[in-house]
Amino acid sequence: MDKQSLQQCEELMKRASSSFYRAFSVLPSPRREAVHVIYAFCRMIDDSVDEPQHSPYTIHELRKLFGDLDTADGHFIWPALRWLFSSFPQLGREPFLLQMEGQLRDLTFTHYETMDQLEQYCYLVAGTVGEMLLPVLREDTDGEAQSAGIALGIGMQLVNIIRDVGEDLERGRRYLPMELMVKHGYSQKELERHEVNEGFIQTIEDLARQARGWFDKGLANLDSYPPDSAIAVELAVHFYAAIIEAAASAGYNVFKRRVYVSDRAKLQMLRKTVARYRELRLNAAIL
Repeated sequence: MDKQSLQQCEELMKRASSSFYRAFSVLPSPRREAVHVIYAFCRMIDDSVDEPQHSPYTIHELRKLFGDLDTADGHFIWPALRWLFSSFPQLGREPFLLQMEGQLRDLTFTHYETMDQLEQYCYLVAGTVGEMLLPVLREDTDGEAQSAGIALGIGMQLVNIIRDVGEDLERGRRYLPMELMVKHGYSQKELERHEVNEGFIQTIEDLARQARGWFDKGLANLDSYPPDSAIAVELAVHFYAAIIEAAASAGYNVFKRRVYVSDRAKLQMLRKTVARYRELRLNAAIL
């Protein structure tokens, strides 16, 4: 184990996403470190497209180096990834390649017309993360479990889209599907003017309902996970669902500033969820 590389992955995750970091902090080793590595590499893939000026590699360089992983060097992510694949041999490389394909799409495909298009994109950039995490969080990866992991990733990406409407517009992107906007009487010009009216609110609420539907699918088989993994997955969903509630509390004005869930609220959710699982374990032991 390259402890320094793994520690750097953890530090990257802690800086970039306090939600994911808190949620998966309940995992035992080496599952916890594996999540840090997966998150760190996915973050690098995302940054290579969204913030190339701050990224050590372009998306094309990342894809090439990942293809030559056995010899790749020059950054802590490469020994960390080698540790990941050797420690979890059931983890395949295909989801990582698909994620890079999805991020590459951001360079050319910037405006979505249908929900089908958006859901395919959400699978590539986030459903694949569910596929990556599955062999780390549990021993078996049957079809039902895989579908649930993908569903959670898609739901979380829909929440990201709701949260980042304003930031994405600045990057010249519109992930809100036009068919959804038309359905609720909201236009591209209104979007560009940052208008928060009834049509916009209904569009966002429609997308939020769909995100919750994906969460329900993803949590349907939660009792088949090891307890610590189940806690982590459930917490991640709670944190993302809370982003929807935060957006609603802000009147869905996601143009001027990014909505967020406070650290205090996350800590309360963590304590409540962990306490509930402890009570379930205690009741099971008594029975």
